Amino acid sequence: MAYWPSLPAGARATFWRSLQTFTVTRIVITAVLLLYLSLDPGHERLDAYVGTCAAYVAGALLFAALARFWRHRFMPQLACQILADIGFISILYLAAGGMRSGFGLLYLFPLAGAAILAPLLFAMFAAALATLFMLGESTWRIFLYLDDPPLMQAGMSGAAFFALVVVVNRLAARLIRQEELAAQRGADLRIQQAVYRIVVDDVDDGILVIGRDGHVFSGNPAARRMLGLDADSDAGHAFRLADAPALEPVAHAFEAWLAAGGAGGADGADFVTIKRWSEPGGAVRGRLDQPVHLKLRFARVDTADREVERSVIFMQDVSAIENQAQQLKLASMGRLTASIAHEVRNPLSAIGHATSLLAEDLHGPAETRLLRIVNDNVLRVNRMVEDILKLSRKVQPGGAPVPLAAFLAELQAEFTETQGLRGDIVRVGEAGSRSVRFDGLHLREVLVNLLGNAVRYASGAPGSIRVFPVLDATGRVELHVQDDGPGITPEVRAHLFEPFYTTSSKGTGLGLYLARELCLNNGAMLDYEYRTEHAGGAAGPASGRFVITFAATA
Repeated sequence: MAYWPSLPAGARATFWRSLQTFTVTRIVITAVLLLYLSLDPGHERLDAYVGTCAAYVAGALLFAALARFWRHRFMPQLACQILADIGFISILYLAAGGMRSGFGLLYLFPLAGAAILAPLLFAMFAAALATLFMLGESTWRIFLYLDDPPLMQAGMSGAAFFALVVVVNRLAARLIRQEELAAQRGADLRIQQAVYRIVVDDVDDGILVIGRDGHVFSGNPAARRMLGLDADSDAGHAFRLADAPALEPVAHAFEAWLAAGGAGGADGADFVTIKRWSEPGGAVRGRLDQPVHLKLRFARVDTADREVERSVIFMQDVSAIENQAQQLKLASMGRLTASIAHEVRNPLSAIGHATSLLAEDLHGPAETRLLRIVNDNVLRVNRMVEDILKLSRKVQPGGAPVPLAAFLAELQAEFTETQGLRGDIVRVGEAGSRSVRFDGLHLREVLVNLLGNAVRYASGAPGSIRVFPVLDATGRVELHVQDDGPGITPEVRAHLFEPFYTTSSKGTGLGLYLARELCLNNGAMLDYEYRTEHAGGAAGPASGRFVITFAATA
């Protein structure tokens, strides 16, 4: 068998299994022959028939044992079996009376096996043996003047044997090549999967494979770590993003991407925050020290069947990048703080004093407008200097807890009066008896900053600005500040708490950064999050709000 050494191990095992099937079929044929003998007890050559069948059974059992327990020298074993089959069938052919008995069809069994498992040359040799025997038996009958032998029928049967061998051998050869190709492709695929697992498991970015309905099918260790899942578990087992409330920002970003047509690329990036969350069983998941800020990118997997549509979510933890960028800005800014205090504030004071003096002597509309522009910019630069100086003051938080109910009520009244707002614009949620660990002056400064931004974008309708406390999954108190204005876009959200970043021409870009720094000094965390409103047991659309997560109370 010329191609046997080139076959892979899997194909060789297939050949041995086929040979075992061949031996089992031989036993079945022998049993059928014995059954035929039992139905015709008056056969004229019963003894020869029985002896041949018994020898055939013994040979079939021997061949089956060899193919099962001694898997060596495949071609010699196959050749012995084929030649033995032709010999036994020839004896039965003679005992049954030659061509008219119909036993010539039994030759199809060994010839088909030879065509499938052996090279074409050997299969043709086996077909030639069977054909020559049938022609020889018919010719011998002519010489013995026994009867009118069907010589033409024997010749046609021989031609059919050759045709069968050629067709079956070609088909078998094609199947062998297909199996070789499949085995090679399977080996290549296993290597590719091994490389894929090494790359995906070692990469720092998180990767999730997700269905259109939000069902997560797989995720690498980085993704499980970012989402707060068990690092040793399968992220895709019976898991949907919407099942965990803390992971709803990822689910909403994915749904928004699908609604936009699934456009990929870096421009379709989104930014979300993942906080600690609890499973139904009570286990707390997520990073313990601070929330995780993730940059999400989406890509659609090309699948022909929409029912098995898959997408990939690439997640990058940008918390460290944000902190590093802020530290770089603050490092350079810290070197300027001392000089700003003396070299800028003194000229600003002189400019402001000169502006006041000029305002007493100049009363024309043009002069008044110019003086007002100078005075406004002096105040703006002075406020920027004050904010920069605050960055260098790392004050310690007060030890006394702050009762939220009384504090929020007082802040609401003071802020409404200071800003000249109607009393129903800012609404404060029920805080009960909750208290938080936070310096009172710092908390007032943080909330005034957040409420000032809310007033700038809110509609001014009753209840357009809301301040309300909630409990997170771990029992810590959160304070939400929300307005009905347009939400912050993901692009702005990515730089929201960076120093000197602002979208307003009148802002310094330090307000939100200072608010976050004050929260960190008090063991709390300030972030902008997208949360889903739950009303009457039904989930509404996600909306953005500033969230202060206070330190756990003893």
